[in-house]
Amino acid sequence: MIARVVDEPLSVAEHEDAVADKAAGAVVSFSGVVRDHDGGRSVTELEYVGHPTAADVIRELAEEFAARPGVQAVAVSHRIGLLGIGDVALACAVSAAHRGAAFTACAELVDEVKKRLPIWKRQVFTDGEEEWVACP
Repeated sequence: MIARVVDEPLSVAEHEDAVADKAAGAVVSFSGVVRDHDGGRSVTELEYVGHPTAADVIRELAEEFAARPGVQAVAVSHRIGLLGIGDVALACAVSAAHRGAAFTACAELVDEVKKRLPIWKRQVFTDGEEEWVACP
């Protein structure tokens, strides 16, 4: 199982490989990518800052979702530090016996990470302004 908060580039393929299981009929993955705009404003970069408990929280989330009936394995990582447009900020993959359980678990995992992980985002706009957004 992968469950981490890191300051290095993320690979969704690595997460997919980590959840591979012969009993799984489906692997669903998600890549949260830094886009070039937010709220109608052009964005040049993002910075993510994590609370010291972020690694524990993401591990708890992974364990919680891996324990779901029908789920074989879970891998999830969130990046911190300075990210550019196109960089992966959140990578996750879920394997399950059937596609429905895999899609549901992956979508709900993304929602719970965004809701519960103590990470804050600083957006820098092309006009030089910046704003902080609390993720949880």
